[in-house]
Amino acid sequence: MIARLPPPKNQSVSYNDFLKQLAKTGFRGDIVHSYGQRMALATDNSIYQRMPQAAVFPVDAQDVAILATLAADPKHRSVVLTPRGGGTGTNGQSLTDGIVVDLSRHMNTILEINAEERWVRVQSGVVKDQLNAALKPYGLFFAPELSTSNRATIGGMINTDASGQGSCTYGKTRDHVLELSTVLLGGELLRSGVLEQGALEQETARPDRIGEVYRCAVDIADNQADLIEHTFPKLNRCLTGYDLAHLRERGDLFNLNSVLCGSEGSLGFIIEAKLNVLPIPKYSILVNVRYASFMNALRDAKALMLLKPLSIETVDSKVLMLAMKDIVWHGVAEYFPADPDKPTSGINLIEFSGDDEAAVQQSVHDFVLHLQSDTSVVRLGHTFAIGADAVKRVYAMRKRAVGLLGNVTGEARPQPFVEDTAVPPENLADFIQEFRALLDGYELQYGMFGHVDAGVLHVRPILDMKDPVQAALIRPISDAVAALTQKHGGLLWGEHGKGLRSQYVPDYFGDLYPALQDLKAAFDPYNQLNPGKIATPKTVPEARLTQVDGIELRGDLDRTIDERVWRSFDTAVHCNGNGACYNFDPDDAMCPSWKGTRDRVHSPKGRASLIREWLRLQGQQDIDVLATSDHIRSISNVASLAKRAVNTVAQKMGQQDFSHEVYEAMAGCLACKSCAGQCPVKVNVPEFRSRFLELYHSRYLRPLKDYLIGSLEYTIPYIARFPRLYNFVMGSRPVRFVLEHVAGMVDSPLLSITDFDAVCLRWNVQIATPELLSTLGKQQRARSVIIVQDAFTRYFETPVLSDWIELIARLGYQIYLAPFAPNGKPLQVQGFISTFEKAAHFNSDALSQLQGYEIALVGLDPAMTLVYRQEYAKTLGSSKAPTVLLPQEWLSSTVQQIPSAKDAAPYYFLPHCTEKTNEPSSIGLWQQIYERMGLNLQIQPSGCCGMSGTYGHEAKNVDTSEVIYKQSWAPLVTKFNASGRLLADGYSCRSQVKRQDGVTVLHPLQALLSVVRKTTA
Repeated sequence: MIARLPPPKNQSVSYNDFLKQLAKTGFRGDIVHSYGQRMALATDNSIYQRMPQAAVFPVDAQDVAILATLAADPKHRSVVLTPRGGGTGTNGQSLTDGIVVDLSRHMNTILEINAEERWVRVQSGVVKDQLNAALKPYGLFFAPELSTSNRATIGGMINTDASGQGSCTYGKTRDHVLELSTVLLGGELLRSGVLEQGALEQETARPDRIGEVYRCAVDIADNQADLIEHTFPKLNRCLTGYDLAHLRERGDLFNLNSVLCGSEGSLGFIIEAKLNVLPIPKYSILVNVRYASFMNALRDAKALMLLKPLSIETVDSKVLMLAMKDIVWHGVAEYFPADPDKPTSGINLIEFSGDDEAAVQQSVHDFVLHLQSDTSVVRLGHTFAIGADAVKRVYAMRKRAVGLLGNVTGEARPQPFVEDTAVPPENLADFIQEFRALLDGYELQYGMFGHVDAGVLHVRPILDMKDPVQAALIRPISDAVAALTQKHGGLLWGEHGKGLRSQYVPDYFGDLYPALQDLKAAFDPYNQLNPGKIATPKTVPEARLTQVDGIELRGDLDRTIDERVWRSFDTAVHCNGNGACYNFDPDDAMCPSWKGTRDRVHSPKGRASLIREWLRLQGQQDIDVLATSDHIRSISNVASLAKRAVNTVAQKMGQQDFSHEVYEAMAGCLACKSCAGQCPVKVNVPEFRSRFLELYHSRYLRPLKDYLIGSLEYTIPYIARFPRLYNFVMGSRPVRFVLEHVAGMVDSPLLSITDFDAVCLRWNVQIATPELLSTLGKQQRARSVIIVQDAFTRYFETPVLSDWIELIARLGYQIYLAPFAPNGKPLQVQGFISTFEKAAHFNSDALSQLQGYEIALVGLDPAMTLVYRQEYAKTLGSSKAPTVLLPQEWLSSTVQQIPSAKDAAPYYFLPHCTEKTNEPSSIGLWQQIYERMGLNLQIQPSGCCGMSGTYGHEAKNVDTSEVIYKQSWAPLVTKFNASGRLLADGYSCRSQVKRQDGVTVLHPLQALLSVVRKTTA
């Protein structure tokens, strides 16, 4: 199972020399060149894959200057540098076979907020939503909107001149850039902004590169004005890169930022920006109009624009159908009522906003009158999303469209390569009709969404890029769409930049293209900055723009993986790089290990990339991983012990095996399954992580901690007979030392000393057996419950289980306990798959037999309970997995029988991350139950607590676990626990709070019990 690395491509001594020299020159940032790290940066959200030579992560402007100065040294002119921000571009803008310069890991600070003058200064790695979260208390926001706003960096937005929803009102990024700080090749710092003639003359007189840049730009603006006027289209999305049309604006004013915005890192390193910010509109209403035909939605947009809304967004039926299967639909279903007789094939989302509520309502009133009187198209109906929160929920669905399109069934998936065309809005319907005819001619399906008010539509043809015949369509379709956009007065690249589609630039710009080349040469005379994108410098005659089919495709590599294998590991292979896992928000559960490390290897995208490459390398060496998995499960581990020991010794001695890098990435996963719930493509890292660990440890010895964790459920019933002795031993200093330094475990939980037998005796709890249940009548069964125990609340948190029993009993139900049996989750997490399967079969048979008596099976801990409907269903088949309810799912059917007790003071609830991302509707059930009891439960946005089962107890994870906790939970605990009304339903979450802050947090059912005790006393 060893994974030998392929020989480096295009690697030369010059890169090694450059990196060694960089480390000696005072560069304080990270320099990485491991295969895994480079693989994580080899893809974005495009169809391409380019393996960089290395990656560097500057910590500040001085680091960037050191890097740029060294690169300008004549002996390093063959070194290529490419800036990278969020790395979610759809056109390979930041992909390179040189060195990636990642400005997002360290340079992500908001430097200054001037609310009075309405501007901010930020480093380029700041994420758009991060900035807006900081601006919200001031009533301000950074206006350019885009679907990737929770992971797109300001530097990336500037480099692609990004915009999206609302651009007809708010414009693009360039329209809000006041000043830029750019490090040029050679290390000079260019501070650019609007210059009056006198200041401009001073800049052009400079003898350095900055002066050369200004002289070139002024010459182009003054001497080719007519050609610029003729060539640049009059579009809202004039995203052409090197925007010469706006160098001179408002008379004698000159602004070099017009060419830096949209330059894709090919002119310099943008490290800091001063941005204009705007007041947040006080009132917002979104009108959601449904159509039977997508073309009707497009044609209607023209008339709707006359009513001057803030924006008009459109979505086709394919995206809607995918959204309905996604976590996002839970929050928006009410706005899109289904009618089987009149299915919706397209929607328009029309927003009206402003500071005058009456004016906004009047605009909506006039709009509705238009809908009622205009019969030019057939509309199925409309709904209103009123208020910022409601509007935000609907737009969240629209924003996920990019990722959702990657989640269609089958191997053919929507591919981004002609997906951001822009034409004059009045031409859009005719353009799309021809576009659809083009794709229909190739017999291709596709998904569509976009900004019809700006004439931009995202069209993604559905192709299986592993099929060379289908992959070969990239070039002819690109050629045809490029020609079609020009025919309709538009651009092939209307929103997301050129990147690896730059081959069409010379044809589009014609006689003006040499001016772009001159500008590139002034900034980058030796073609070292993101070469092949937008323009080549005249100073390097042999330089060429990249061709759309001239760069290696991800599909080219994926097709080398055995078909059986990639179908089996489809959740990894189908990762499309949309980057939803890079969500900056600490109060969002999506990927805690990424948030805690800021290392892209430790993200679902990174882990999927590594496992794809690992599978490919296994295939290259004729290793059948599926057959190997079957073999592992059929032999004894003892039989292979000697071989694994030898391999482990070789590993310790420095054996080269890519598997070790993959292992480190997988071992850093919390297995919280937020990715499985929140990723639009449903990349399920814990699932393929478990399978990888099984295979990896068939070759290398497991650490002792794996056996301690995996066997916990089996040993704890016996150990629990002597809780005080166990706690004394585990609390002793020598044992703690051995556990940490030998077994790699810290802060092992202590057993509860609650007399559980006495609790069961008090509430007449009986062990559920077929013999006993068969004696019950129908009415008795209807008033009975079977509690499915889990090891953690049964043995380590017995008071919570005891309170659960008391609550159920006070509600008038007879309680039975399913005999304790290992659930198997710890086994599955650690990759003991064969043992987990045995546990799943045993448990399913036993619980299904009890379920046959039509008595509800109810668990307690969400992480353990959800295993029955997730891992058990996948292992055994959904029909064989027992139905075990979460507490709130069962309580919601009985809550009307709970006596009401008014209590105005709110409770604050932090849900378990696995539960809220994989069963989002279940979280609201707690709120409904509390409301019916006259209680106020406020669900707080929160990320991961950092414990996630045993992750936080593993010595190597302790620091990261604490970082994750402090990012989200620590502030919330500090804010809400003083009231004594902070609640959490996850065992690991409550354990983490106790460990980190010494605070005991109640389970939601315990708060309910305190009320029920008063009303049933």
